Amino acid sequence: MSVIEGRQTAAYEGEIVVFVIGFRVNKLRAFRQWLPVARAMVPMLRELTADKDSGLLGFRTFPGLRTTTMIQYWESAEKLQAFANDPGRTHRPAWTNFFKYAYQGNNVGIYHETYVVPTGHTETIYGNMPITGLGKVAGVIPVNKRGQTAAERLDVR
Repeated sequence: MSVIEGRQTAAYEGEIVVFVIGFRVNKLRAFRQWLPVARAMVPMLRELTADKDSGLLGFRTFPGLRTTTMIQYWESAEKLQAFANDPGRTHRPAWTNFFKYAYQGNNVGIYHETYVVPTGHTETIYGNMPITGLGKVAGVIPVNKRGQTAAERLDVR
Protein backbone atom coordinates (compact mmCIF):
# COMPACT_ATOMS: atom_id res chain seq x y z
CA MET A 1 0.00 0.00 0.00
CA SER A 2 1.27 3.40 -0.85
CA VAL A 3 1.57 6.09 1.78
CA ILE A 4 -0.42 9.28 1.33
CA GLU A 5 1.70 12.17 2.56
CA GLY A 6 0.32 14.74 4.95
CA ARG A 7 -2.77 14.77 7.09
CA GLN A 8 -5.91 13.25 5.62
CA THR A 9 -9.41 12.55 6.91
CA ALA A 10 -12.05 10.08 5.76
CA ALA A 11 -14.31 11.46 3.05
CA TYR A 12 -17.28 9.51 4.43
CA GLU A 13 -20.36 11.53 5.26
CA GLY A 14 -23.53 10.30 6.91
CA GLU A 15 -24.45 7.91 9.67
CA ILE A 16 -22.27 4.85 10.02
CA VAL A 17 -22.46 1.69 12.08
CA VAL A 18 -19.22 0.35 13.50
CA PHE A 19 -19.46 -3.34 14.30
CA VAL A 20 -16.65 -4.99 16.26
CA ILE A 21 -16.76 -8.78 16.24
CA GLY A 22 -14.34 -11.40 17.39
CA PHE A 23 -13.69 -14.72 18.95
CA ARG A 24 -11.31 -16.07 21.56
CA VAL A 25 -9.84 -19.54 21.80
CA ASN A 26 -10.02 -20.39 25.49
CA LYS A 27 -8.56 -23.90 25.18
CA LEU A 28 -6.07 -24.37 22.35
CA ARG A 29 -6.37 -28.16 22.32
CA ALA A 30 -10.14 -28.03 21.79
CA PHE A 31 -9.80 -27.29 18.08
CA ARG A 32 -13.01 -29.20 17.24
CA GLN A 33 -14.97 -26.49 19.03
CA TRP A 34 -13.08 -23.37 17.92
CA LEU A 35 -12.04 -24.27 14.37
CA PRO A 36 -15.63 -24.08 12.99
CA VAL A 37 -16.00 -20.65 14.62
CA ALA A 38 -12.77 -19.46 13.01
CA ARG A 39 -13.80 -20.79 9.59
CA ALA A 40 -17.35 -19.38 9.66
CA MET A 41 -16.36 -15.76 9.01
CA VAL A 42 -14.79 -16.25 5.56
CA PRO A 43 -18.02 -17.42 3.80
CA MET A 44 -19.95 -14.58 5.45
CA LEU A 45 -17.47 -11.98 4.21
CA ARG A 46 -17.51 -13.46 0.70
CA GLU A 47 -21.30 -13.30 0.65
CA LEU A 48 -21.40 -9.74 1.98
CA THR A 49 -18.71 -8.34 -0.33
CA ALA A 50 -20.35 -9.97 -3.37
CA ASP A 51 -23.68 -8.31 -2.50
CA LYS A 52 -23.21 -4.55 -2.90
CA ASP A 53 -26.65 -3.95 -1.33
CA SER A 54 -25.81 -5.91 1.84
CA GLY A 55 -24.85 -2.77 3.72
CA LEU A 56 -21.29 -3.85 4.55
CA LEU A 57 -19.02 -0.97 3.54
CA GLY A 58 -15.66 -2.44 4.56
CA PHE A 59 -13.78 -4.34 7.22
CA ARG A 60 -10.38 -4.96 8.74
CA THR A 61 -9.21 -8.06 10.62
CA PHE A 62 -6.75 -8.14 13.50
CA PRO A 63 -5.60 -11.73 14.06
CA GLY A 64 -3.93 -12.75 17.27
CA LEU A 65 -2.72 -15.90 18.98
CA ARG A 66 -5.94 -16.57 20.90
CA THR A 67 -8.20 -13.70 19.89
CA THR A 68 -9.15 -12.42 16.45
CA THR A 69 -10.99 -9.13 16.14
CA MET A 70 -12.66 -7.60 13.10
CA ILE A 71 -13.90 -4.06 12.68
CA GLN A 72 -16.70 -3.71 10.16
CA TYR A 73 -18.34 -0.57 8.78
CA TRP A 74 -22.04 -0.79 7.88
CA GLU A 75 -24.49 1.59 6.19
CA SER A 76 -27.12 1.06 8.88
CA ALA A 77 -28.06 -1.01 11.90
CA GLU A 78 -31.09 -2.22 9.94
CA LYS A 79 -28.93 -3.75 7.21
CA LEU A 80 -26.63 -5.36 9.79
CA GLN A 81 -29.63 -6.86 11.59
CA ALA A 82 -31.22 -7.97 8.31
CA PHE A 83 -28.10 -9.95 7.45
CA ALA A 84 -27.74 -11.40 10.94
CA ASN A 85 -31.35 -12.58 11.13
CA ASP A 86 -31.95 -13.83 7.57
CA PRO A 87 -32.18 -17.65 7.69
CA GLY A 88 -31.23 -17.78 3.99
CA ARG A 89 -27.86 -16.08 4.50
CA THR A 90 -24.63 -17.55 5.89
CA HIS A 91 -24.77 -15.93 9.35
CA ARG A 92 -27.81 -17.73 10.76
CA PRO A 93 -26.50 -21.30 10.19
CA ALA A 94 -23.09 -20.30 11.57
CA TRP A 95 -24.76 -18.83 14.66
CA THR A 96 -26.84 -21.98 15.15
CA ASN A 97 -23.73 -24.16 14.82
CA PHE A 98 -21.91 -22.01 17.35
CA PHE A 99 -24.61 -22.63 19.92
CA LYS A 100 -24.78 -26.32 19.03
CA TYR A 101 -21.06 -27.03 19.28
CA ALA A 102 -19.32 -24.21 21.10
CA TYR A 103 -21.44 -24.41 24.19
CA GLN A 104 -20.17 -27.92 24.87
CA GLY A 105 -17.91 -26.28 27.43
CA ASN A 106 -16.11 -22.96 27.43
CA ASN A 107 -13.48 -23.77 24.81
CA VAL A 108 -14.26 -20.82 22.57
CA GLY A 109 -15.91 -17.45 23.11
CA ILE A 110 -17.37 -14.84 20.80
CA TYR A 111 -18.20 -11.20 21.23
CA HIS A 112 -19.52 -8.24 19.32
CA GLU A 113 -20.13 -4.57 19.91
CA THR A 114 -22.30 -2.31 17.76
CA TYR A 115 -21.94 1.47 17.62
CA VAL A 116 -24.36 3.64 15.67
CA VAL A 117 -22.53 6.89 14.88
CA PRO A 118 -24.77 9.76 13.75
CA THR A 119 -23.77 12.04 10.89
CA GLY A 120 -21.14 14.57 11.96
CA HIS A 121 -19.90 12.52 14.91
CA THR A 122 -16.81 10.93 13.39
CA GLU A 123 -13.31 12.30 13.45
CA THR A 124 -10.50 10.61 11.57
CA ILE A 125 -6.88 11.53 11.02
CA TYR A 126 -4.40 9.70 8.83
CA GLY A 127 -0.93 11.24 8.93
CA ASN A 128 1.50 9.81 6.36
CA MET A 129 -0.50 6.58 6.19
CA PRO A 130 -1.79 4.23 3.55
CA ILE A 131 -5.58 4.33 3.24
CA THR A 132 -7.06 2.39 6.16
CA GLY A 133 -10.14 2.21 8.38
CA LEU A 134 -13.03 4.48 7.47
CA GLY A 135 -10.76 6.16 4.91
CA LYS A 136 -10.67 2.89 2.99
CA VAL A 137 -14.49 2.84 2.85
CA ALA A 138 -14.92 6.17 1.07
CA GLY A 139 -11.46 7.53 0.36
CA VAL A 140 -9.70 10.43 2.02
CA ILE A 141 -9.53 14.19 1.63
CA PRO A 142 -7.09 16.74 3.07
CA VAL A 143 -7.93 17.26 6.74
CA ASN A 144 -8.35 21.04 6.42
CA LYS A 145 -11.45 20.49 4.26
CA ARG A 146 -13.23 19.41 7.46
CA GLY A 147 -11.57 21.79 9.92
CA GLN A 148 -8.22 22.39 11.57
CA THR A 149 -9.01 20.80 14.94
CA ALA A 150 -10.73 17.64 16.13
CA ALA A 151 -13.41 19.79 17.77
CA GLU A 152 -14.16 21.54 14.46
CA ARG A 153 -14.33 18.22 12.59
CA LEU A 154 -16.70 16.84 15.24
CA ASP A 155 -18.68 20.09 15.22
CA VAL A 156 -18.10 20.42 18.97
CA ARG A 157 -18.70 23.92 20.23
